[in-house]
Amino acid sequence: MNVNKVGFKWLINCLFLEKINKTSTMIYDKNSFLTGGIDDPQFHQKLIDALPVPIFYRDTESVYQMCNAAHEKFTGKTREQIIGKSVFEVHTREMAEKYAHQDKELINNPDVQVYNTQVRHGDGTSHHVILNKAVIRDSEGKIVGIVGSINDITNLKKTEKRLEKAQESMEVSSQMIHKISAGIVMMDRDYKVVDSNESFAKLMGEEAEELYETIPGLNGADIRGLVPEVVFKMLSSLLTSGEEKTERDLKFANKLLHISAVTLYKNRVVGAVFRDMSAPMLVQDEIINRARRINKQTIETVQKVAFLLGENAAETEELLNSIIETYRYGDEDNS
Repeated sequence: MNVNKVGFKWLINCLFLEKINKTSTMIYDKNSFLTGGIDDPQFHQKLIDALPVPIFYRDTESVYQMCNAAHEKFTGKTREQIIGKSVFEVHTREMAEKYAHQDKELINNPDVQVYNTQVRHGDGTSHHVILNKAVIRDSEGKIVGIVGSINDITNLKKTEKRLEKAQESMEVSSQMIHKISAGIVMMDRDYKVVDSNESFAKLMGEEAEELYETIPGLNGADIRGLVPEVVFKMLSSLLTSGEEKTERDLKFANKLLHISAVTLYKNRVVGAVFRDMSAPMLVQDEIINRARRINKQTIETVQKVAFLLGENAAETEELLNSIIETYRYGDEDNS
């Protein structure tokens, strides 16, 4: 039996590798093919070396008879260190025992064998892989060995873990958003709501509140039909500019709202926090916060502010205007 002929026949039948590794591209070098015929062993080797996926052929005793360049690179061993050697001579004892066991199972139950495992890469790191194996038969139908491919899914596993963590973070964040008393809304670059809480819907009025009952979080709703024009301009401006933050006060529906718009993902997602300044505690907090911007001294009560800033008329005037503006929320203003 010519091992290389059998190996080549397997190669033709096992182009399923292209389906397994859809992101891989066959690369043919004009010098890759020898002038020899299709039975030329070097021609066969050239073909499997062109494949980017590690490929191997072992006999029924788990001894390597063939492998490609990608397999050499993956194991960190040269072809001379692999061909003619058993799995126990090429791999760690733990890996070799697993390979030998799986080989015997496949020979006893001939079929396509696919399983996930972890293997030691040539650089010493542990990699997650999918092994695809099948038996090879000679012209008389007798099993003479096993062929297989190693598909490294380490990066895919890492991506899955990152996505799982991101999903967990999103779920926690969403739960937190819906427990916050301030109104919160997030918008993507298509001006659609990514998420919002009930407090936001209530602040925006009955229509938004009714819509919220139908669409949890108002997900996918057009932001332009939910917020005042000035708020939409704030959000769209951040989306375009990528700036970190902008804020302002707005008189809306007999309330004075303080809106803080922030960039969440640059040029992709922005959000806004709406604080109803008509709530007594928020009014008090906002007055103190604004007073601290004017004067960095510790201010314990609003009543002490004028006294502390009395020597500076300009700063006192700014403070008083801020307080007056905070309480002047009787008229609706959507401009």
